[in-house]
Amino acid sequence: MAGLGELERAVMDHLWSTTEPQTVRQVHEALATHRELAYTTVMTVLQRLAKKHLVIQQRDDRAHRYLPVNKREELVASLMVDALAQAPESGGRAAALVHFVGQVNADEADALREALAALEVRESAKKDVRP
Repeated sequence: MAGLGELERAVMDHLWSTTEPQTVRQVHEALATHRELAYTTVMTVLQRLAKKHLVIQQRDDRAHRYLPVNKREELVASLMVDALAQAPESGGRAAALVHFVGQVNADEADALREALAALEVRESAKKDVRP
């Protein structure tokens, strides 16, 4: 995921895979099964993710618990919008979208078609409501 380092992605993946806010210890234990990792490193990563507004830090007695601000797909969509904003408005954005669509698989293309159809319905309904 662009904008996140490898360890940040691993921490976010763990948080997205759980249903409850996680302590530093819980995240550390989950990640330490796959790699050698210091507790303080995980704590620092979680604090940085909180500063980036990607996780919420909740105080729970003596420990902090962390949970993601957004679902994974919401964060990915936000990153895609940010990337699209980098293209110049005069033709660059349309060209970037066309290039992106050329790289999706059939299932993703179907999802895009459904999303565009739903958008058309919403936009049409807005036009019908306006005086």
